[in-house]
Amino acid sequence: MNDYIILMLNDAPGGGDWDCYIAGLRQTGHFDGGSSIGDGVRLRKGDADQPAGLAVTGFLHVRAASIDDAKRYLAGNPDYEAGGSVEIRELPRG
Repeated sequence: MNDYIILMLNDAPGGGDWDCYIAGLRQTGHFDGGSSIGDGVRLRKGDADQPAGLAVTGFLHVRAASIDDAKRYLAGNPDYEAGGSVEIRELPRG
């Protein structure tokens, strides 16, 4: 099993039953947490602070055999189902 992070971007209309979706993820035994994400700041040594560049509103940490296998966790995701964008990224080990 590999670790993946599913990032939800801020282009979904909002709403949806997140409690039901998260409960379903927990039942898989391959869900390792997640959170909504608020506003932030981008920092670079020697430069002025800037607003965070990525429009990420939340993340989910899941385990799957491959990135294609991780796509199955999008079923029922309120943002994805509403037409919003998500990204799936592998979390390399070591």
